[in-house]
Amino acid sequence: MATLIQSYEQQYSIITADITAKIGRLRTANEDERDSLHKEIQGNFEEANDLLEQLELEYRGSGAGSRVSAYRAELQRVKDEYRKVGTNPALYNIDNEEYDDWSTGNEQRQKLLDNTERLERTGKSLTEGYRVVLETEQIGAAVLQDLNSQRETIQRSRGRLRETDEQLNRSTRLLKTMMMRALQERFVLGIVFLVLVALIGLAVYLSVT
Repeated sequence: MATLIQSYEQQYSIITADITAKIGRLRTANEDERDSLHKEIQGNFEEANDLLEQLELEYRGSGAGSRVSAYRAELQRVKDEYRKVGTNPALYNIDNEEYDDWSTGNEQRQKLLDNTERLERTGKSLTEGYRVVLETEQIGAAVLQDLNSQRETIQRSRGRLRETDEQLNRSTRLLKTMMMRALQERFVLGIVFLVLVALIGLAVYLSVT
Protein backbone atom coordinates (compact mmCIF):
# COMPACT_ATOMS: atom_id res chain seq x y z
CA MET A 1 0.00 0.00 0.00
CA ALA A 2 2.72 2.52 0.97
CA THR A 3 4.75 1.64 -2.13
CA LEU A 4 1.72 2.30 -4.36
CA ILE A 5 1.10 5.67 -2.69
CA GLN A 6 4.73 6.66 -3.22
CA SER A 7 4.48 5.63 -6.87
CA TYR A 8 1.37 7.79 -7.39
CA GLU A 9 3.05 10.74 -5.66
CA GLN A 10 6.14 10.42 -7.86
CA GLN A 11 3.99 10.26 -11.01
CA TYR A 12 2.05 13.32 -9.84
CA SER A 13 5.29 15.26 -9.21
CA ILE A 14 6.56 14.37 -12.68
CA ILE A 15 3.29 15.43 -14.34
CA THR A 16 3.10 18.79 -12.49
CA ALA A 17 6.73 19.50 -13.31
CA ASP A 18 6.03 18.69 -16.98
CA ILE A 19 2.98 21.01 -16.97
CA THR A 20 5.02 23.84 -15.45
CA ALA A 21 7.71 23.41 -18.06
CA LYS A 22 5.16 23.43 -20.88
CA ILE A 23 3.51 26.58 -19.47
CA GLY A 24 6.91 28.24 -19.61
CA ARG A 25 7.33 27.17 -23.21
CA LEU A 26 3.93 28.67 -24.10
CA ARG A 27 5.29 32.17 -23.56
CA THR A 28 7.78 31.89 -26.45
CA ALA A 29 6.14 29.25 -28.68
CA ASN A 30 4.69 29.97 -32.10
CA GLU A 31 1.02 29.38 -32.91
CA ASP A 32 1.39 25.77 -34.06
CA GLU A 33 3.48 24.86 -31.05
CA ARG A 34 1.00 26.56 -28.70
CA ASP A 35 -1.91 24.51 -30.02
CA SER A 36 0.04 21.32 -29.43
CA LEU A 37 1.17 22.45 -25.98
CA HIS A 38 -2.41 23.36 -24.98
CA LYS A 39 -3.63 19.87 -25.85
CA GLU A 40 -0.74 18.25 -24.00
CA ILE A 41 -1.24 20.43 -20.91
CA GLN A 42 -4.97 19.73 -20.78
CA GLY A 43 -4.26 16.01 -21.06
CA ASN A 44 -1.69 16.35 -18.29
CA PHE A 45 -4.27 18.07 -16.06
CA GLU A 46 -6.75 15.24 -16.60
CA GLU A 47 -4.06 12.68 -15.85
CA ALA A 48 -3.08 14.57 -12.68
CA ASN A 49 -6.73 14.64 -11.53
CA ASP A 50 -7.04 10.91 -12.10
CA LEU A 51 -3.85 10.31 -10.13
CA LEU A 52 -5.14 12.41 -7.22
CA GLU A 53 -8.38 10.43 -7.16
CA GLN A 54 -6.46 7.15 -7.05
CA LEU A 55 -4.12 8.58 -4.44
CA GLU A 56 -7.03 9.69 -2.25
CA LEU A 57 -8.60 6.23 -2.43
CA GLU A 58 -5.29 4.63 -1.45
CA TYR A 59 -4.90 7.02 1.48
CA ARG A 60 -8.41 6.21 2.68
CA GLY A 61 -7.78 2.51 2.38
CA SER A 62 -4.51 2.70 4.31
CA GLY A 63 -5.84 4.98 7.06
CA ALA A 64 -2.70 7.14 6.85
CA GLY A 65 -2.65 10.94 6.85
CA SER A 66 -3.54 12.28 3.41
CA ARG A 67 -1.59 14.94 1.51
CA VAL A 68 -4.11 15.03 -1.34
CA SER A 69 -5.50 18.43 -0.23
CA ALA A 70 -2.04 19.97 -0.54
CA TYR A 71 -1.56 18.33 -3.95
CA ARG A 72 -4.93 19.67 -5.15
CA ALA A 73 -4.03 23.17 -3.96
CA GLU A 74 -0.75 22.92 -5.83
CA LEU A 75 -2.53 21.69 -8.95
CA GLN A 76 -5.01 24.56 -8.72
CA ARG A 77 -2.11 27.01 -8.46
CA VAL A 78 -0.64 25.54 -11.66
CA LYS A 79 -4.05 25.81 -13.33
CA ASP A 80 -4.28 29.47 -12.30
CA GLU A 81 -0.86 30.08 -13.80
CA TYR A 82 -2.00 28.37 -16.99
CA ARG A 83 -5.14 30.54 -16.97
CA LYS A 84 -3.00 33.67 -16.77
CA VAL A 85 -0.92 32.54 -19.72
CA GLY A 86 -4.12 31.84 -21.67
CA THR A 87 -6.02 35.03 -20.82
CA ASN A 88 -5.67 36.30 -24.39
CA PRO A 89 -7.83 33.93 -26.49
CA ALA A 90 -6.92 35.70 -29.73
CA LEU A 91 -3.23 35.08 -29.01
CA TYR A 92 -3.39 31.57 -27.58
CA ASN A 93 -6.71 30.20 -28.92
CA ILE A 94 -7.86 29.10 -25.45
CA ASP A 95 -11.48 28.69 -24.31
CA ASN A 96 -11.53 30.02 -20.73
CA GLU A 97 -14.80 28.16 -20.03
CA GLU A 98 -12.76 24.95 -19.89
CA TYR A 99 -11.32 26.09 -16.54
CA ASP A 100 -14.82 26.48 -15.08
CA ASP A 101 -15.57 23.00 -16.37
CA TRP A 102 -12.46 21.70 -14.58
CA SER A 103 -13.57 23.36 -11.33
CA THR A 104 -17.06 21.88 -11.67
CA GLY A 105 -15.53 18.53 -12.58
CA ASN A 106 -13.39 18.58 -9.46
CA GLU A 107 -16.45 19.24 -7.31
CA GLN A 108 -18.28 16.37 -8.98
CA ARG A 109 -15.28 14.08 -8.51
CA GLN A 110 -15.13 15.06 -4.82
CA LYS A 111 -18.82 14.26 -4.45
CA LEU A 112 -18.27 10.92 -6.16
CA LEU A 113 -15.38 10.19 -3.82
CA ASP A 114 -17.52 11.13 -0.80
CA ASN A 115 -20.33 8.90 -2.08
CA THR A 116 -17.84 6.10 -2.63
CA GLU A 117 -16.56 6.51 0.92
CA ARG A 118 -20.10 6.40 2.28
CA LEU A 119 -20.82 3.28 0.25
CA GLU A 120 -17.64 1.70 1.58
CA ARG A 121 -18.68 2.51 5.15
CA THR A 122 -22.16 1.13 4.48
CA GLY A 123 -20.65 -1.99 2.96
CA LYS A 124 -18.39 -2.44 5.98
CA SER A 125 -21.37 -1.97 8.31
CA LEU A 126 -23.36 -4.57 6.38
CA THR A 127 -20.41 -6.94 6.42
CA GLU A 128 -20.00 -6.43 10.16
CA GLY A 129 -23.74 -6.97 10.68
CA TYR A 130 -23.63 -10.14 8.61
CA ARG A 131 -20.65 -11.36 10.65
CA VAL A 132 -22.55 -10.70 13.88
CA VAL A 133 -25.56 -12.60 12.51
CA LEU A 134 -23.34 -15.54 11.61
CA GLU A 135 -21.73 -15.51 15.05
CA THR A 136 -25.17 -15.33 16.69
CA GLU A 137 -26.35 -18.22 14.55
CA GLN A 138 -23.29 -20.25 15.51
CA ILE A 139 -23.81 -19.46 19.20
CA GLY A 140 -27.49 -20.40 18.91
CA ALA A 141 -26.60 -23.67 17.20
CA ALA A 142 -24.06 -24.44 19.93
CA VAL A 143 -26.65 -23.66 22.64
CA LEU A 144 -29.23 -25.88 20.94
CA GLN A 145 -26.69 -28.67 20.64
CA ASP A 146 -25.80 -28.28 24.33
CA LEU A 147 -29.50 -28.31 25.31
CA ASN A 148 -30.06 -31.40 23.19
CA SER A 149 -27.11 -33.10 24.89
CA GLN A 150 -28.48 -32.14 28.31
CA ARG A 151 -31.93 -33.45 27.35
CA GLU A 152 -30.41 -36.79 26.33
CA THR A 153 -28.50 -36.90 29.62
CA ILE A 154 -31.71 -36.21 31.57
CA GLN A 155 -33.57 -38.87 29.61
CA ARG A 156 -30.82 -41.41 30.33
CA SER A 157 -30.92 -40.42 34.03
CA ARG A 158 -34.68 -40.89 34.09
CA GLY A 159 -34.27 -44.28 32.46
CA ARG A 160 -31.72 -45.31 35.10
CA LEU A 161 -34.03 -44.02 37.85
CA ARG A 162 -36.90 -46.09 36.47
CA GLU A 163 -34.65 -49.16 36.33
CA THR A 164 -33.48 -48.49 39.91
CA ASP A 165 -37.08 -48.07 41.07
CA GLU A 166 -38.06 -51.36 39.43
CA GLN A 167 -35.11 -53.09 41.07
CA LEU A 168 -36.11 -51.64 44.45
CA ASN A 169 -39.66 -52.85 43.95
CA ARG A 170 -38.40 -56.34 43.09
CA SER A 171 -36.13 -56.30 46.12
CA THR A 172 -39.03 -55.20 48.35
CA ARG A 173 -41.24 -57.98 47.04
CA LEU A 174 -38.42 -60.49 47.54
CA LEU A 175 -37.88 -59.33 51.11
CA LYS A 176 -41.60 -59.60 51.86
CA THR A 177 -41.64 -63.10 50.42
CA MET A 178 -38.62 -64.10 52.51
CA MET A 179 -40.23 -62.65 55.67
CA MET A 180 -43.46 -64.55 55.00
CA ARG A 181 -41.51 -67.77 54.52
CA ALA A 182 -39.55 -67.13 57.72
CA LEU A 183 -42.80 -66.57 59.65
CA GLN A 184 -44.28 -69.72 58.15
CA GLU A 185 -41.20 -71.71 59.13
CA ARG A 186 -41.34 -70.32 62.67
CA PHE A 187 -45.02 -71.21 62.92
CA VAL A 188 -44.34 -74.74 61.73
CA LEU A 189 -41.42 -75.06 64.15
CA GLY A 190 -43.65 -73.85 66.98
CA ILE A 191 -46.30 -76.42 66.19
CA VAL A 192 -43.67 -79.17 65.99
CA PHE A 193 -42.25 -78.03 69.32
CA LEU A 194 -45.69 -78.11 70.94
CA VAL A 195 -46.37 -81.57 69.52
CA LEU A 196 -43.05 -82.81 70.86
CA VAL A 197 -43.76 -81.36 74.27
CA ALA A 198 -47.17 -83.00 74.28
CA LEU A 199 -45.71 -86.34 73.28
CA ILE A 200 -43.01 -86.11 75.93
CA GLY A 201 -45.64 -85.26 78.54
CA LEU A 202 -47.79 -88.14 77.44
CA ALA A 203 -44.83 -90.53 77.55
CA VAL A 204 -43.96 -89.39 81.07
CA TYR A 205 -47.58 -89.81 82.17
CA LEU A 206 -47.78 -93.25 80.74
CA SER A 207 -44.51 -94.30 82.30
CA VAL A 208 -45.67 -93.16 85.71
CA THR A 209 -48.97 -94.84 85.58
